[in-house]
Formats: sequence, structure tokens, C-alpha cells
Amino acid sequence: MRDIIVAAILGVIEGITEFLPVSSTGHLILANELFTFRDPVFAAMFDIVIQSGAILSVLLYFRQRLVPIGDPAHRTRVLMLWRAAIVGVIPALVLGAALGDLIEEHLFNPFVVAGSLLVGGIAILIVERRASPDGIATAEDIPLKIAFLIGLIQCLAMVPGVSRSAATIIGAMLLGASRIAAAEFSFFLAIPTLLAATAYSLLKHSALVTGEQATALAVGFSVSFLTAYAVIALFMRWISTRTFAPFGWYRIALAAAVVAYFAA
Repeated sequence: MRDIIVAAILGVIEGITEFLPVSSTGHLILANELFTFRDPVFAAMFDIVIQSGAILSVLLYFRQRLVPIGDPAHRTRVLMLWRAAIVGVIPALVLGAALGDLIEEHLFNPFVVAGSLLVGGIAILIVERRASPDGIATAEDIPLKIAFLIGLIQCLAMVPGVSRSAATIIGAMLLGASRIAAAEFSFFLAIPTLLAATAYSLLKHSALVTGEQATALAVGFSVSFLTAYAVIALFMRWISTRTFAPFGWYRIALAAAVVAYFAA
């Protein structure tokens, strides 16, 4: 029963933080310092696998823009979007396979998370100062070259605390995307990125999962999906009239709190 409660709590944290530029991995690492599963190998796998629940929420929320059904113009735009997302995920697949285990072994600790939160928060504030609302209007308009460059910037999120969504949003805005286009492409790029990470983790550890752990995964997945869907709807409404600056200040405050807590 304890593992089910932990799974639900971590599912809420994942659902809230996955698509906000605040680092879901960083929050989960910090949460695991306070409560986690008894099996550390399963705990590491759980944090990755429940991301697929958040991905399902993206597929459902943006379903009309992700399914190539309808008039020819719509099908063309959908296929362009999928091509850009696939091109964008290539750097993460290559570098993740080469460096993933090394980064997990040496960088997954609260102080690295705090430093990444601080640097990312400052970066968000700087980018917002120079951001222009008149850029690439939608995710479908992002060319393949820029999609690949955003994918390269996304690789910074392999360092815990950087935030995949923050890296892709900041990168897209620096490369000329509007806030809305940057956020949308961050969502869409998450689909192949997180599905690949989930598949790799399942192939690596699935044989070790017990019946109780499978139940915990199902609970975490479901809670993550429901929470993330609500957050996506609120987030898209937020950025239509506001900036990302509050997330930058939140990251800075959280970094200070983490250092103070663990230093003490």
C-alpha cells in the first residue's frame, strides 16, 4: 500500500512539472529524497516510465493537430510537424545512448539539480527580456533545420534540473519562435523523446518488475496522465497572455531552497 501512495504522489509531481519549464526530473529527484520506493532500481525506472502518462495527455489534447486526417492542406501540415519532431529527437537519441548511464551515475543529486534550476531560471528571465511576440507563429511552421537545432539544445536537459521543456522553449525562442510556437513544439518534441526513454527503460528493467510494482506503475501512469492534461490546458491559456518569467523566478527560489535544505 505504501508503494501505491508513493506512486500517486510522484504521478502528481510528474504531471504538474513535465511540461512546465521547471524540470520534472529535478522535482522527482528531490521528491525521492523525502519518499521513494524501497527498490532503488525500480524507483529510477518508475520516474521515466510514468512520463508516458504525460505523453498520452499531449496526444489527447492536441489530437486534431497530430492525426493526418482531413483535407490535403491539414494532412500536409500534420506530416510536416511529425517530420520536425522526428528530426528534433535525433540528437537526444544519439547522445542519450552514449552518455545516459554516465550522467545518471554522476549527476543525479540535489546540488546538481539546484545549480541547473538556478542557471535555467536566469536564462528564462534573460530570454524573456529579448523575446519578440512576432516570430514563427505555430509549431507546424518550424523548419527542419531549426527543429534539429532545438533538438541539440534539448540535450542539455540530460543534466537533471535543466528541464527538457525549458531547454526546448528557450532554444526555440532564441531561434525565432513565438512563445506559443515554442511551447507547442516543446510538447510535440516530447512525444518521440519521452517514448524512446520509456521504451529503453522498460527493455532494460521490465523483467525485474513484480506484481505490486506493476500496480504502482499503473497508478503513477494514470495520475500523471490526468494531472498533465489539466496542466497543459492551463499552461496554453497562460502563455496566450503572459510570459515565462514567473517560472524563471520560481526556479531561482527553488534552487535557493534546495541548497539551504541540503546544506543544513
